[in-house]
Amino acid sequence: MQLTTEQKAKADPLLQEILADSSSDEMLQVVIVLNEDQAILSPAETLKPSQFSSRVEYRQALIEQRNKQLETGTVGQTITELNNLDLVIHGGKVSRFLVVEGTAKEILKSLSFSGVKSATLDKIIRIEPTPIEPKIIEYFSNLILEIIPGDKDKIFQVARQYISNYYKSYGKLKVLGMRNPTQLEDIYTTVKVLPENLIKQLRNEDGIKDIFKKRKGFYVDKEEEKLIGRDVANQYKFLTVLGAPGSGKSTLLRKVGLDSLKGNLHNKCIPIFIELKQFNNLPEIDLLTTIKTIFRDCDFPDLNNFVEEGLKQGKFIILLDGLDEVSNKVVGSVVEETRKLVKNNDKNRFIISCRTAAYQHQFKQFNSVIIADFDDLQIQDFISNWFSSETDQRAETDQKCLRALEENPGAKELAKTPLLLTFICLVYDKSQTLPKNRSELYKRALEILLEEWWGEKKLERDPIYKDFTTKSEIMLLSEIAYEGFVKDKLFFKTQELINKIRTFLSRNLNTFQDLDGGAVLNAIAIQQGILVERLDNIYSFSHLTLQEYLTAKYIVDNGLIAETVNSHVTDTRWKEVFILIAGLMGGKTGADELLLGMENQALIYLNSLKNKNPFSLREHRFIMLLEWAESTTQHSTADLTPVAKRVLAKAVANAYANVNAYGNIYANAKAYTNAYAYIHPYGNAYANAYAYPYPYAIQNFITTIDNMEAASPLFSNLNLQKLRGKMEKIKTKIPNNTESRLVHKRFANQLLETWLNAFELTLDMINLSSNELREIDQNYFYVYNLMLNCKGAAELVTNETWAAIEERMYRVP
Repeated sequence: MQLTTEQKAKADPLLQEILADSSSDEMLQVVIVLNEDQAILSPAETLKPSQFSSRVEYRQALIEQRNKQLETGTVGQTITELNNLDLVIHGGKVSRFLVVEGTAKEILKSLSFSGVKSATLDKIIRIEPTPIEPKIIEYFSNLILEIIPGDKDKIFQVARQYISNYYKSYGKLKVLGMRNPTQLEDIYTTVKVLPENLIKQLRNEDGIKDIFKKRKGFYVDKEEEKLIGRDVANQYKFLTVLGAPGSGKSTLLRKVGLDSLKGNLHNKCIPIFIELKQFNNLPEIDLLTTIKTIFRDCDFPDLNNFVEEGLKQGKFIILLDGLDEVSNKVVGSVVEETRKLVKNNDKNRFIISCRTAAYQHQFKQFNSVIIADFDDLQIQDFISNWFSSETDQRAETDQKCLRALEENPGAKELAKTPLLLTFICLVYDKSQTLPKNRSELYKRALEILLEEWWGEKKLERDPIYKDFTTKSEIMLLSEIAYEGFVKDKLFFKTQELINKIRTFLSRNLNTFQDLDGGAVLNAIAIQQGILVERLDNIYSFSHLTLQEYLTAKYIVDNGLIAETVNSHVTDTRWKEVFILIAGLMGGKTGADELLLGMENQALIYLNSLKNKNPFSLREHRFIMLLEWAESTTQHSTADLTPVAKRVLAKAVANAYANVNAYGNIYANAKAYTNAYAYIHPYGNAYANAYAYPYPYAIQNFITTIDNMEAASPLFSNLNLQKLRGKMEKIKTKIPNNTESRLVHKRFANQLLETWLNAFELTLDMINLSSNELREIDQNYFYVYNLMLNCKGAAELVTNETWAAIEERMYRVP
């Protein structure tokens, strides 16, 4: 590699020799010394001991002053620049002396930074070269020779180096949690995209709101119209790949480049991969110079002529990755430079990746596609690729993880994007299980989003994060999530969020009061992907589940359990929030407070029915049914708990649409397995008397009787054989179609009264209107059903509390 005069002046003689003789991907370890910061040598503010109450405070203030000066001065800026390279840096955040590991190419780049004073070689790190098939090198060499004729042996070496560099930089992935990088093609899952005609509905706020509410995610999902990412790259000359952070945009571009290297695309092109974030700290942006630098690192002969001829002949596919990762201060220049490059070299192919909101104003001449949610097959492929080691294959880890995912609705809901599915694989890999407590799963996902993913992406660390800690950020996001959810608000305007952030910061004494709300929002949205810009100046949480989790966390952290129960327990939109609240509640009594509050709301509704008697009966029909259910099952010998018996009895009495809802209350509890089995035949038999022709209805009754005989007796006074005989007798008296409507009505009433009399019920007792049934279901049965879901999600519910709740459940107080 060639060193500039400036680079030679900073490198010691041995490092100069090694760099000049190195391939660009050779790994080196170097000791770098940074320039001293003048702000430290002559600080603007001189601290004196008299300003402090003790010598300890004075010394601590001196240290903090120095660290602040280093962070904001030359040293801090240079460390930021080094972080933007693919280097591993060992040293403090404010240290002038750093041990740096990376490729010779990246080390050479670091020597161009003005803040770097000198560099000394520590050691050469030996790595195994990437194996490249000779036929790939042969193909690529011929492609180069089509642009510029030359020495075939020399071109062969150049081609090998270029392919090796691409594999080194973009052919491997070090996904979160992986100890070592792995080949992209070993874990690649086919990316599917949605074409432009299906994106149109995402261009206005109403369209994305509808999709987001229905699917808890952002993208439409028309399976028959999905396209394979590589096919789209073949189809379009100018392409913008859109998607949320972590959706797989960069991976798709990397894979397109690999396919191009191997000649797997229809158009034979040389891939040029450019990470746009590299321009964040450069004084000038020149894409053409950047392209030449990529080839210069591989010692391409006649470099300028090669690049100019290649562009002129349309021999390149230029992959511009991560427009969303370009800082606001240079994004306009990057966009303008890209437009100029495309306009002047339109015979070449271009693919740009950026977040969804960016495409509306930037590259209108480009066709746009959007990364689609993972479907079940993609999820399966991803997990199989993740757990592909010999050890995992022997243990069938992928199949076990898939089964765990299918059994965990909360985890399955997250598995729609590569980033979120990565969280699931990480959690499973560490514990060989997925937490049934979905709150714990979402908590871990947030930690990765806020900390680990940022570290892997190596984006510029904004100064706002010096005091704006992860804990503070979660508090802020929780507040935004809660206030939005209370108002049924899933989308937020930019200024609204900035104002909210400013208010939060202004009342928090532990953060700098002068932090800029816009900068905080920009960092959260771009660097972490929790808040995502869906349209221009319109944001939402990247996944509705995250907003629900943060809402639940805010409620628990701020002691809003009672208020939330009283206001929202019967609102189905809040169901997941309640389940997440239960999972977050700790302490000695766990979720007891939540469950008791929910039960109290059900009892308040039940008490309201005592004075609500529109039918001039002694009591409201539903109160009568509850009393009947308890009395008729009190001496039952069925092997069920009292509450299960009461549930069953009401199911027999009421066979409307709510039967299934009642049954599901105990479907997931082992103690009530038989209860669930009872409910369906009892209820269906009665319902079918109305819904089906008489022979079917009567046969359904008879089948139900047979099922009841085979099970534990629920009604001790019921003579099943006598009831069966009556049904068989009625079966012989079915009126024919020529009979009058009145005859048919009398027959139907006789059939139903025979069934109900056997259970000591009357038609009048169970004749609840459809409106009444809906009201009772939502205000009473739904609440108890939700309580059971919350009990299952909670880390702790005390035995005493739950036993008392069961004793009161489905009884008149």
